[in-house]
Amino acid sequence: MTAVDLTPDELRRCAGRLPRVNLAHLPTPLEEASRFARHLKGPRIFIKRDDCTGLLFGGNKTRHNEFLLAEALRQKSDMLVWGAGVQSNNCRQTAAACNRLGLECHLYLTRATHNDDIQGNLLLDHLMGAKVHIVDVPLGPELDNLLLAKAEEMRRAGRKPYVWDRVTGRPIAAVSYALCMAEILEGIRQRGIEPAVIYAAAAGATGAGLALGKKVLGWTGRLRLLCPIRWPWDTATDLAEVANQTAVLLGLPHRLQAADIDVSDSYIGPGYGAVTPAGREAIDLLGRTEGILLDPVYTAKAMAGLIDDIRQKRVPADGALVFVHTGGTPAVFAYRDELVWVRGQGSGVRD
Repeated sequence: MTAVDLTPDELRRCAGRLPRVNLAHLPTPLEEASRFARHLKGPRIFIKRDDCTGLLFGGNKTRHNEFLLAEALRQKSDMLVWGAGVQSNNCRQTAAACNRLGLECHLYLTRATHNDDIQGNLLLDHLMGAKVHIVDVPLGPELDNLLLAKAEEMRRAGRKPYVWDRVTGRPIAAVSYALCMAEILEGIRQRGIEPAVIYAAAAGATGAGLALGKKVLGWTGRLRLLCPIRWPWDTATDLAEVANQTAVLLGLPHRLQAADIDVSDSYIGPGYGAVTPAGREAIDLLGRTEGILLDPVYTAKAMAGLIDDIRQKRVPADGALVFVHTGGTPAVFAYRDELVWVRGQGSGVRD
């Protein structure tokens, strides 16, 4: 089968063959951030408000869970075994989705990257009634293996768990962001605009889905993926592999290589979850010009990359940029001490 460009509706028909549950408020808004752009003296900036997907403060994982939890129901699972950091946006949205669908939710949350004060996302996990287990293993393969082992324990006890599995889970989740790319392009083209660059904080299923959507829809602009974390593997190669597995799920012949993935870890700072000065500035500028809140772990770092690209004139001054706001805002409460500004310090924003 020849890999030809699809229309957004054709892509949706392909995805329509997969199990899906209705969890998100879609399509999410696409808002122009004109005061923010004017302050930066750069191109027009539009924000895809995936912080507004609904379901307990929203975020990109609600899109993922429309497909992942549909697969759990297809398998007749009665519970989920999930895990990430103690301030995981993923787990917070998944706990809420489990309540919506009547599934018991077990969360294994590592404090390797943040303390386990019951604040922010962790507070919301408890309020949702998730069964929270605090662990000390690192994010990545070690935590993945722990989840698989816990799921096996549940099976031996007679339960039917659906477990987060990096190998099988990410291609399913990425379907949602191939569809999001169609949503973005439709939304901005309705305004008569062709974006030059689309930005997102992504190093997993979200980035792989956006990259596949770019390929499948034949969009020739630049997709800039700014990593929030350094994984112990080559991220571009990994994202291309996930995108290709997603294409197989969708029955599409399109394939990507690592060279097709524009990914950077330049804005992570000292490490995952560490607040950076550039990220703090991004939170301040967007909040004080547009009233939109970024989170310090993901979106603030990606927005720091967008700001840097404008200041360094790496993007066309007469073009348009789209920033995918993937959510995460409850985490700001857990980062109070790192984010609070000195009394009287301003952002430099002027009308």
